[in-house]
Amino acid sequence: MRASAESNMPRNFDYADAEPRLYAWWERKGWFKPEAAGPDAEPFVVSMPPPNVTGSLHLGHALFGALEDLMIRYERMRGKAALWVPGTDHAGIATQLQVENMLREEGSSREQAGYEEFLHRTWQWKEEHGGTITRQLRRLGASCDWDRERFTLDDGLSTAVMQAFLTLWEQGLIYRGPRLVNWSPGLQTAVSDLEVETSEEEVTLYYFKYPLDDGEDIPVATTRPETILGDTAVAVNPADGRYARFIGKSAFVPILEREIPVIGDDSVDMEFGTGALKVTPAHDFNDYEIGQAHKLALVNVLNKDASMNANAGKYAGADRYACRERLWRDMEAAGLTIKTEAYSTRIPRSQRGGEVVEPMMSTQWYVRIQPLAEKAMAAVRDGAIKIVPERYEKVYFHWLENIQDWCVSRQLWWGHRIPAWYREKDGDPEGEIHVGRAAPPGEGWVMEEDVLDTWFSSGLWPFSTLGWPSESDDLERYYPTHVMETGHDILFFWVARMIMMGLWFTDKPPFHTVYLHGLVRDRHGKKFSKSLGNVIDPLTVVDKLGADPLRFTLITSGTPGNDVNLDETRVDHTFRFINKVWQITSFINMNLEGELELGLPPAEELDLPARWILSRLHRLIANVQHLFDIYQFGEAGSQILAFMWDEFAPFYLEISKHAMYSGNEGEKTATQRVLVAVQDTCLRMLHPFMPFMTEEAWRYIPHDGEALIIADWPDANATLIDDEIESRMNLFLELVREVRNTRGEYKVEPGKRIKALAKAGAAEKDLAAHDYIFRRLCNVEELQLLAAEDPAPANSASIVVSDITLYLPLEGMLDLEAESQRLEGEVSRLTEQIAKTRKMLDNDNFVSKAPEAIVQRERDRLADLESAYTQVAERLSSLTR
Repeated sequence: MRASAESNMPRNFDYADAEPRLYAWWERKGWFKPEAAGPDAEPFVVSMPPPNVTGSLHLGHALFGALEDLMIRYERMRGKAALWVPGTDHAGIATQLQVENMLREEGSSREQAGYEEFLHRTWQWKEEHGGTITRQLRRLGASCDWDRERFTLDDGLSTAVMQAFLTLWEQGLIYRGPRLVNWSPGLQTAVSDLEVETSEEEVTLYYFKYPLDDGEDIPVATTRPETILGDTAVAVNPADGRYARFIGKSAFVPILEREIPVIGDDSVDMEFGTGALKVTPAHDFNDYEIGQAHKLALVNVLNKDASMNANAGKYAGADRYACRERLWRDMEAAGLTIKTEAYSTRIPRSQRGGEVVEPMMSTQWYVRIQPLAEKAMAAVRDGAIKIVPERYEKVYFHWLENIQDWCVSRQLWWGHRIPAWYREKDGDPEGEIHVGRAAPPGEGWVMEEDVLDTWFSSGLWPFSTLGWPSESDDLERYYPTHVMETGHDILFFWVARMIMMGLWFTDKPPFHTVYLHGLVRDRHGKKFSKSLGNVIDPLTVVDKLGADPLRFTLITSGTPGNDVNLDETRVDHTFRFINKVWQITSFINMNLEGELELGLPPAEELDLPARWILSRLHRLIANVQHLFDIYQFGEAGSQILAFMWDEFAPFYLEISKHAMYSGNEGEKTATQRVLVAVQDTCLRMLHPFMPFMTEEAWRYIPHDGEALIIADWPDANATLIDDEIESRMNLFLELVREVRNTRGEYKVEPGKRIKALAKAGAAEKDLAAHDYIFRRLCNVEELQLLAAEDPAPANSASIVVSDITLYLPLEGMLDLEAESQRLEGEVSRLTEQIAKTRKMLDNDNFVSKAPEAIVQRERDRLADLESAYTQVAERLSSLTR
């Protein structure tokens, strides 16, 4: 097949013009849709981790967007029906906070607006602001099927949530009851572990006496004195000789004088604090476990806003921290305090509000998760689901083996409202409970106000987005999906829940592979933080350099499961690489006329350099394919860059100019075909990494097909991989490197043409046939072959590679007299410095008294000076022979 390319290629790639134009073209042509591959194509499906509808693009989004788009574009080029399902999460807490803040600015509040008006305003906010992040993902080149975009509160997904909840209820796996939860006083809702951030902070450790019924006391320590008011036991380790005798006695809660038992429990750490433990089962997760084991009472002393309730006695109504100060003063006055000291510990804070989270007893809705967890563990153990990297399987199993029932209710208005109704009975307003799609017949039924945890709806994401629970065409064709790519930090909170829910409701794994990426950090490995001043805005980078450099740098800066240290200088380096690829394409484009036969010329028309570059190319294709197969995308990208920057551009491209400018018509055409074939293949392999530049550059080389986005992925041709050819060519390239080094050492001007003589041995035939390689790559105007018995030319620099000895006559390279004088001066300078350094090291006083590091530095300096002296002296000797 013959084809031509567009002409008048711009000098530089104009990403600001090309990116929106190309993206609109791809989308308009329908290439983001899996149907573009045809009805018989094998599906490949990725569900986008739905970013918060409140969100704006950050580097984490840019990383998952780049990785997932790479997978989709790669599989699309392999002819698969590639479907990337996009969508956003309603983000219950984050969105509700946005709207509450808006109402507050208007002088109103959620309560003043009322439930219906609040939801109306929230939907209104979502319509106005909710598309920000999807528009930003488009700027990165995300080739999603936007016609299939979903939102966790849209009608279809809401139906799925209702079906899942009712099914679990009917199976006896959902219940309602009081348990200890993470409580956010600011948000006044239970929050998941993911919504709690812990950090090391310095607090005060308070030591005090717990009075006993016999007049003695037990010393105890706590960081939260206000919880003393909710204590229901004092625990000691039975093996602790200091306190074992107190087990079974009674203690009295300070100030309140409420009687509680002293118990023995093996879990008490004898080394922490005083070795005795105050037990507050209603306000501490560890204490809760002790309380359950010993059937202790649960005394909640906090209101929902973290003020003290009636159980706190005279402190009722006080803020928790004000209560802490008052209680401690009262205990001091009563002679119950011992001391205080600074103490460092991890403090849990609400991710959204920043306030300290309180463990608190609360009546919530729970899923009995153990049966679902067992199926999820079996799927990974049996190999139905693979986790990349594999080391995270241990983390996954550890969490599921120790999983607790899942609190799925949230005290919010924005979200999926729990389908439950209450009716008063025997004076209890929640005496009757009905769970169903609608309230049962009869008067007095009131709907549950709580909504479901956002993770409940997102746990259904891989199949609810495809139409479940209806038996839709999409569900039949595209489920199970294939790869779930997301951050390792939400392996538990989201990935495990998707696996549990997918297996439970569809009896199929929701995907076969979990690919986990790391966090994006700065070049020093530190978290991005406004206070550190190291924040990188991905959109600023895209504005400055385009989307392609950011994508490629993010992908090639990390490996699966490991954090990505993003160095902005690497983004600049990628930008230069993109320019290099564009320049390569431009060179090829300028040396084409009319149509060109696509594909490679017959083997007999290929010279050594052409056979070499094709062998290297197809070895690269094989390596890249292997790396893609094992999800090492970063290494694959790095190898493509190395091939183009270190082999194709500096060597073959330069060598090709011989045939293009000096060869006959057949040699010129053969070289053009090789150049086009190599560049076409490189652009195809680079396209998933940097789609915009590659698509635009592809226009300017002859090709088969309408667009690179739907072009075929290259396959390695094993017959073109030739070790012997590469070995022969490597001799030339090593000689080229040595000649270049020698020119540099003698400071020969780059534009100065020089002569060379060679004794070639077994490579004489190759050297004679390809002397133009040196003429092109080393600026050698003439290469003369010497017989084995010929003497070495005088005043020549010699280079030895394998059995080839190459001589560079120095008189043709430089002014011998001037160079000799310069080298003599260098020898004198080095001699003086060596003598001075030796004298210092021969001084026992210096060696014995100076720091070892200083002495070693001088020894290293002497070694460097002596090495430099040897090289300069040898060069001077070669000039004066």
